Amino acid sequence: MGTKTISIMDEVYKLLKTLKTPGESFSEELNRLVKARAGIMEFAGAWSDITEEEAKKMKIALREMRKGTRLKEIKKNVK
Repeated sequence: MGTKTISIMDEVYKLLKTLKTPGESFSEELNRLVKARAGIMEFAGAWSDITEEEAKKMKIALREMRKGTRLKEIKKNVK
């Protein structure tokens, strides 16, 4: 297996370093992250058969669950 050298910003390196699991190389981590992101497409259209009423109930339930989180506080700090 070959290797390649890439340049990344210090900020990106620090982020990758915090996301790495113990004993995981950066190559293994990047492979895991890329596969996880690509895998989300498997779910595209998975809820295409739910009714509008079911969708509304799900939205309400999600809003209720989020009330117990610090989501609004986090969003303020990100902006």
